[in-house]
Amino acid sequence: MACKEDRFPVVTPANHVPGPPQGAWTYRHYAAIPDEQRYEIIDGVLYIVPPAHTTLHQQIVACMGYYLYSHITLKNIGIILPGPIDVELAPHTVVQPDLLVLLGRLSTNFLSLSHVIGTPDLVVEILEPNTAEHDRVRKYNAYARGGVREYWIVDPLINSVEIYALEAGIYHLLGIFRQDDILPSWVIKDFPVRVDQLFL
Repeated sequence: MACKEDRFPVVTPANHVPGPPQGAWTYRHYAAIPDEQRYEIIDGVLYIVPPAHTTLHQQIVACMGYYLYSHITLKNIGIILPGPIDVELAPHTVVQPDLLVLLGRLSTNFLSLSHVIGTPDLVVEILEPNTAEHDRVRKYNAYARGGVREYWIVDPLINSVEIYALEAGIYHLLGIFRQDDILPSWVIKDFPVRVDQLFL
């Protein structure tokens, strides 16, 4: 019988992929990888990232995308992009958030046909058992270093949303929100959405 790790592989360094030495990967190298596996680069290290394996994950992406689209895109204050989409935060860091928010007018130097080049205003990651540590540690630190102003971590196991706001290069927890709590974003003003609306 297959073990849990076989069924739900965790995020690991992709040492087997031909390319530069680990620690030297860039978007150019990443874009040249011929296979369809999902990868991310953090601090020049290429990681193999397993895809989402639950329908609940996709349901939450859809619900959150709907509310963000209604509040941001339809009001012409920015755009939202669901994953997977490549975000080049820095020359040696390329990630794929579950959702991201870009506010204001965007140039083609920032939003290219292939990927986002620069820093989103807000990113959302929805935890899965096999990617939670990656989201909470590596990507948390990468988003802070990259200047992402707000980071939301959604935990489907307890129906919660953690909101981290960036101040002086460090994330500060605004709170862990549940049930009928309104999400108190500093980036998205007057966002009238309750946590329980995301977990239908």
